[in-house]
Amino acid sequence: MNSIGSQSSSVTPEVWEDQEMRNALAAREVSTIYKLLRRKGVSQRQIAAYTGQSQSEVSEILKGRQVMAYDVLVRISDGLGVPRGYMGLAYDEVTAARVAATREAPEAEEPEDVKRRKFLAHAAAVAVGAHVLGADSGSWVSNPVLTPAPGRIGMTDVRQVEAATRALRSLDYQYGGGFCRDAVVAQLSWGQQMLSASGTDVVKQRLHVALADLHNLAGWTSFDIGLIDSARNHFGRALELAKAGDSNQLVANILYRMGRVYLHKESPDDALKMFQLGQIAAQESGSELAVAVICANQAWAYAMMGHEDQTMKLIGRTRDEFARANGGEAEDWVKFFNEDDVYAMIGTVHTVLAQQVDTKHTKYAIPALHRAIGSYGDNMARSKAFNLSFLATNHLLDGDIDHGAKVGHQAVDLAQHLKSRRVRDRLMPLKAEADRRRNYSDARELSDTIARFYDADVS
Repeated sequence: MNSIGSQSSSVTPEVWEDQEMRNALAAREVSTIYKLLRRKGVSQRQIAAYTGQSQSEVSEILKGRQVMAYDVLVRISDGLGVPRGYMGLAYDEVTAARVAATREAPEAEEPEDVKRRKFLAHAAAVAVGAHVLGADSGSWVSNPVLTPAPGRIGMTDVRQVEAATRALRSLDYQYGGGFCRDAVVAQLSWGQQMLSASGTDVVKQRLHVALADLHNLAGWTSFDIGLIDSARNHFGRALELAKAGDSNQLVANILYRMGRVYLHKESPDDALKMFQLGQIAAQESGSELAVAVICANQAWAYAMMGHEDQTMKLIGRTRDEFARANGGEAEDWVKFFNEDDVYAMIGTVHTVLAQQVDTKHTKYAIPALHRAIGSYGDNMARSKAFNLSFLATNHLLDGDIDHGAKVGHQAVDLAQHLKSRRVRDRLMPLKAEADRRRNYSDARELSDTIARFYDADVS
């Protein structure tokens, strides 16, 4: 255990409050941080011991080597005893005041359908109109507390935002939004302040896109834990920033994600409106992969509405657009849609059709879901849990009760390790199918297991 900042150390907590040090921490200039510590009498050997680095690494940083990796920055912050919020790294007591402004606030006075209409109007204005950065977007948009901006930013600062977003997104995929949502919002409190800093046009444009994607992730993690208003706030801001950064691919991705919020809330009509706006942006971007993502999700919405013919046409187009796409040229926020995800979406759509239209669709859903599940590693635990739930549902619909229950238990076991309300919600249709077959002991046991998991999760 390090003692930096304690009474037994030559470095007191006041060191972190020095204005020069605070500026270096906010800019994540590790070389400057180390130099300031050396002035305070902290040796290279002590810095190495506190941070878990070798003395040669510390020496290289003191000579000017940049530190950009999110996990390394966290290790340095924790090792030195720096409040993480001073480096914009994660939620802690110091950043609580900043984060509080973006937390979910009750808005019972405004009905959900009104919020949806306002968001749709805003999304349409952004997607097909001029950029509206800073426009009055309605009561669903948060009012973040402004923080002092650094004087000037460069591409290194933007790359730090991008690296942090990638690291946090991987945590979301593996452990769920509840594991990292506060860290994402805290990261925004550091990133947002750069908007008022000076920089070249190229840097500023890339910053807009980087912050748009960070807001996009904040919206997605908020949605994953059930904070719908907060998700809408972040997606609305993300749209503005993506448009200001002239990234139609990212605009399409944000609209696809907002559409997924409405699919989850069983509002396919509203979801389709988001997807249709997203398709405009995807087509303008020239990315076949972005178009494929939108088509697959439109198919899901039509399946929920019971429109079998339209669903199958869109699945066919999804395959065609994906086959034409050059994944190597795609931007980061659409690269997630690989062959595994195509199979997962095919399996999902046929699962919905099996429930809504005809159980014959299980024969198409089951092999597609098997293919997707077999390809997911530990880093995609949430997606695997979703697809296991769908697969179990298909086996129950197909009359294979014992195997359906076995797969269902696998889904519950995986869900228990995830901080994701969506995963819990996705288990409820499976429970409904199991309840319909309670005369079978395997189905009854599965239903009871899901009920216990649900009760434990909400208690």
